[in-house]
Amino acid sequence: MPAPLDEPPQSRKTLRDRLIAERERFANSDRAATAAAALARSLHEVLQQIEPELLGVYWPVRSEFNAALALQSDESAPNLRLALPLALPFVRRSPPQMEYRRWDGSTPRAIDECRIASSDGEVVVPDAVLVPCVGFTRDGYRLGYGGGFFDRWLALHPHVTAVGIAWSAQQIETAELRPEAHDLPLTLIVTEDGVIS
Repeated sequence: MPAPLDEPPQSRKTLRDRLIAERERFANSDRAATAAAALARSLHEVLQQIEPELLGVYWPVRSEFNAALALQSDESAPNLRLALPLALPFVRRSPPQMEYRRWDGSTPRAIDECRIASSDGEVVVPDAVLVPCVGFTRDGYRLGYGGGFFDRWLALHPHVTAVGIAWSAQQIETAELRPEAHDLPLTLIVTEDGVIS
């Protein structure tokens, strides 16, 4: 819900902190397992429709949905689990940049400069990427952790299908987020409640 007109809107940091705390509570709730199964089904349906040749996934942190595990373990879509080539992002802090590295699905052997597990494979450019969201709007804007790594990468690769991944409880109003010039809308967003495009 947007802030009343006589109150200043909350900062992105405040909004981010609130949404991460809500996500943590949700991930530890008794609804999380059912929601994760529903999100995995929706994600599989989307991937079957867009048929990526190389999919950029992410290594989950801080109660994010584990898309990589869902792709590897869902028996309902073994063709995706076995045949879909994957890549993981690798972040450098200075200068700030992100690249994708081919990943074989095994335990990651590299750690990037944000201390997130990554791959030591060759640098690649996926044609579709899964993008974790701290928050999102119905018109496709995403709130991340504030580093701008995904935004910069997506700006350099406008042809890529960007699929946001989030729990439905992370949805916010556009007025709360107040998209800025560097914010790029995602192609679509997948939650446990379905797809927002």
